[in-house]
This record gives sequence, C-alpha cells and structure tokens, in this order.
Amino acid sequence: MESQAKYQPEYSFEFFPPKTPEGVQRLRATRERLALLEPRFFSVTFGAGGSTRDRTFETVIEIQQQSGIPAAPHLSCIGSTPESIAEILQQYRDHGIRHVVALRGDMPSGMSGPGHFRYANELVEFIRREHGEHFRIEVACYPEVHPQAEDADADLMNFKRKVEAGADCAITQYFFNPDAYFRFVERCELEGIHLPIVPGIMPITNFKQLARFSDACGAEIPRWLRKRLAAFGDDRESLQAFGIDVVTELCFDLLEGGAPGLHFYTLNQAGPSEAIWHNLGLSGNHQRGG
Repeated sequence: MESQAKYQPEYSFEFFPPKTPEGVQRLRATRERLALLEPRFFSVTFGAGGSTRDRTFETVIEIQQQSGIPAAPHLSCIGSTPESIAEILQQYRDHGIRHVVALRGDMPSGMSGPGHFRYANELVEFIRREHGEHFRIEVACYPEVHPQAEDADADLMNFKRKVEAGADCAITQYFFNPDAYFRFVERCELEGIHLPIVPGIMPITNFKQLARFSDACGAEIPRWLRKRLAAFGDDRESLQAFGIDVVTELCFDLLEGGAPGLHFYTLNQAGPSEAIWHNLGLSGNHQRGG
C-alpha cells in the first residue's frame, strides 16, 4: 500500500440526475448538506447509452455554479460517437468544468453493438487527444473483478490500459471486504500502476436494493452481512444504524491501511454518508492539488 499512502486523502460524493421536480429539490437539499463537509468534488452519473445526458449536464452545471464544490460529470462511451463526446466535452469546458469520470458504461437495451468506442481506455485517449491536460480524468476499477471480465488478470490489464491512456485517478466499485481492496492495490503495484485508487463506498440503507445493485455489478455482500441484513426484515431504522456501523468500520480499516480517501455513492441521500463521515472524525479540505 506504499503507492497509496503517499497521496493526501481526498473525499467525494456521487449523485444521480433526478427525474422529477421533487427529486431536483431533494438533491439540492442533499448537496447543500454535503457541501458543508468540503469534499474535493461531487460527481454525477450518466445513464446507459447517454440516456440521462441532458439531466446529467443540467445537474453538473447547477452544482458547479451554486455549490462552490467542483463538479465531475460521468461520461459513458458505449453508444456514443466521437462527435457527441466532443460536443459534450466542449460544453463542459465552456462552463468551467475541469474534471470528468470516463467510463465504458452499460449497453442500452436493444443495442446490437457498442458503437465507435468499445472500451473506456479509448475514451480516455480521445479526451487527452482533444483537450490535453485540461480535464482531470477519473476512471473505474474493480477490486472484486468486473462481472463481464474474462478473469482477474484480464480485468487488471483493462485497468492498466486506462491508466496508460492518461487517467489521473481511479475510483473503485464498492465492496465490503477491505482485503479485496488491499490485494487489488498490491497487484496494481506489481504491474507498475501508479495513481491514486480511491475506494468506492456504498452506505447500507435498503437490503433488497443493495442486493439488486450488487448482483448486477459483481460486488460481493459477504454471507455474514447478508444474513444480518436479512434478519432486520422491515425494521429499516435498525438496519440503517447497523449499516452505518459496518461501513464506518470498513472505511476506518481502509484509511488506516493507507487508502487515499473515500468516494461515497450517496444515492442522493445525505444522512448515511454524513453519519459515516462524522463517525470517522473527518474534516473538510482533505484534498490533493489539481
């Protein structure tokens, strides 16, 4: 973990673009609360095949203009053309955005092929070729292996190609076993992969929702944790309190082990991430330059 401990920790929060006026208001309230923690940035997700492009753009620009916190839009290359990616990048640049999360993305239902861009490393290469160092580029990685990868070695090589294409930082898929992260970082070090690898953190608020997400993205919920969460049944308040304790302990172990910060998948809720943050005794302005 020596490669990670040398970086100054930074913290960030992820949102998804709301679909309704009520959702917009809820996200504004969430954003205002989390902005008080002074994170390094807020990121905003991007639907399969660009299905939320306009809502992502509107959310990102509002964050950038109103929160005082840098905004980082997700860009998904599956189903996108060079022209569409070039257009949205220029729009973001024109609005002062200097930070993007470059992803392969999910294949939209009914789509026969990925389109011009097949992999995220191709998107990273395109951004660097068109905009040089203007954008700080985050990419994704998978301590427990991407569910579509042939095997762990192939998955690691996919990640390495993104790094070599010009990525500045990586955010992991969420996980609940800290050893998965530590072993992944050790493998990266052996492959000469040198950049911050920030753990993605999923607060536990709804067991059925978490199980559905995890089955889709390949994140393992350990058997002991599944059993404990299932035992709460409809007692959501007790489940959330237990989940906050579990995820706090996970975050503490990661930071003690040298992880360079945390990236919270908020699901547009402030409370769980705030509780974990305060349990850890974190404060704002834990940032790297850039």
